[in-house]
Amino acid sequence: MTTLRAFTCDDLFRFNNINLDPLTETYGIPFYLQYLAHWPEYFIVAEAPGGELMGYIMGKAEGSVAREEWHGHVTALSVAPEFRRLGLAAKLMELLEEISERKGGFFVDLFVRVSNQVAVNMYKQLGYSVYRTVIEYYSASNGEPDEDAYDMRKALSRDIEKKSIIPLPHPVRPEDIE
Repeated sequence: MTTLRAFTCDDLFRFNNINLDPLTETYGIPFYLQYLAHWPEYFIVAEAPGGELMGYIMGKAEGSVAREEWHGHVTALSVAPEFRRLGLAAKLMELLEEISERKGGFFVDLFVRVSNQVAVNMYKQLGYSVYRTVIEYYSASNGEPDEDAYDMRKALSRDIEKKSIIPLPHPVRPEDIE
């Protein structure tokens, strides 16, 4: 049976099988530790019965309550290839949404590569919609052009009028994101 539990420092030495996916953004150890220290409840791992890590979600709470922008943010969600299509990503997203609800968030947002249609479709099935396109959000390598991202959002119960998910009519640049 799969165990969903809090991510620990030791997991940083055990999650390479998940992060080897080319569509998974990987970060330096200090970045993961910052999330673990500041938002531990938003850092959850799925573990197989044999102890192998199957996937994880890393996020945070951010924004302004006064401007109705307080929200949960998904920084990273990844499932190892051999554990995909089991509903793990959906379950991890559900947990992050529940935490964001308890913290009084208006919505949950995430960024995803425009070319990653498998992920875009999965998020749409989970109730997310494209709020805006962010031009050249993802840096490319090997001389390829930078890639655009979708900023996808799902309104939570605090956003009664669903104002947080009204799509912007024009794309934005990364420096325009608050």
